[in-house]
Amino acid sequence: MRIAGITLPQDKRIVVALTYIYGIGETSAKKILHVANIDQSIRVKDLVQADEDRLRSIVEKQYKTEGDLRREIGSNIKRLKDIKSYRGARHAKRLPSRGQRTKTNSRTTRGNKRNIAPSGKKKSADKT
Repeated sequence: MRIAGITLPQDKRIVVALTYIYGIGETSAKKILHVANIDQSIRVKDLVQADEDRLRSIVEKQYKTEGDLRREIGSNIKRLKDIKSYRGARHAKRLPSRGQRTKTNSRTTRGNKRNIAPSGKKKSADKT
C-alpha cells in the first residue's frame, strides 16, 4: 500500500505504519484512523481496498506531508537566514537554535568530538 509516495510496511499495525510518512506522527495517525473509522490494531496487509482509498484521500487532502512539508520547512529556515535573525544565524552555523546549552552537549554538531583515551597503561616497547 502506497500513501504520499511511501510504501507502508505490510506486517506493521496501521497506526505504526502511518508514522513512516514524513509529517505524520503517532497522534496524527490516530486522528486519521478515527476519521476513517478504521481499527488501530489492524495490520496493513489486512486492509481492504475501500479502507486504503479512504486513508489515502484523508492524508493527501488534509495533511501536508513529504516533499511539500520538507520544502516549507526549508523555506522557513532560508527566510530566517535571509533576514539575518538570531535563529537564522544559529541554523547557518549548525548550532542549536532553541536555547540549548553548548558547553557540554551538542559536541558533534559543534565539531568538538573528543576522543576517549583507552583505559589501562601504555604499552612500552619491548627491550631486547
